[in-house]
Amino acid sequence: MLGSDRYVLLPVMPQHTDAQPLYRLTQATAEIRDLMTDAARVCRVVSGKRLQQNRAVLCAARHRAAVGITEQFLARHGVKAKVEFSWGATEVKPPRLADAIVEVTETGSSLRANNLRILEEVLVSTPRFIANRAAYQDPWKRQKIEDIVLMLKGAMAAEGKVSLMMNVPRNKLSQVVAILPALQKPTVADLSDPDWVAVITVCDESVVRQIIPRLKAAGAQGIVEQPITKLID
Repeated sequence: MLGSDRYVLLPVMPQHTDAQPLYRLTQATAEIRDLMTDAARVCRVVSGKRLQQNRAVLCAARHRAAVGITEQFLARHGVKAKVEFSWGATEVKPPRLADAIVEVTETGSSLRANNLRILEEVLVSTPRFIANRAAYQDPWKRQKIEDIVLMLKGAMAAEGKVSLMMNVPRNKLSQVVAILPALQKPTVADLSDPDWVAVITVCDESVVRQIIPRLKAAGAQGIVEQPITKLID
């Protein structure tokens, strides 16, 4: 409830780019933000054999609506198949229990690990933030809604990022800054010793192990790596 200090976020099925949305916006609700740029793909996957009529196509989804979506998708492409809801690890079911599966995937690594290949993309989806339309017209509630969206996007933007802080001799600053993969430009602040400066930047956690030794070799000292929980531009 937005009228108190506690907030309840109700999950809904995400929107997608195909003909029919997975959720239905009523006159009382409005879509506020698309919360992600990286979309999750719902794909039809096969283990190498063609789909046959009247064989089970197991639909891997956390919502039974995906069964209907798969049936509509197959019908549009002239494929006659029996579509069933799948419980458990669906990737292991082809080819013995099904000719094909429909699964939600981002990277496809789990599919490749099970020797599966993507044949068709059923839809592309991203999570959406939905609010009551009347509540969104109230200035106080609207601000609360926008604050929640801001914090959610900040937390997602911070995923995989870390903060690096270090002390650098002023005469080595250019060499150190050249190594840093900063989002824009690192923060440089004077220290009590005029010959030294503090450098702060944000970078991908995946590159830290490569650049810290280079920073040390370039003259940086007191290097500190810290996780960040939110990144808000």
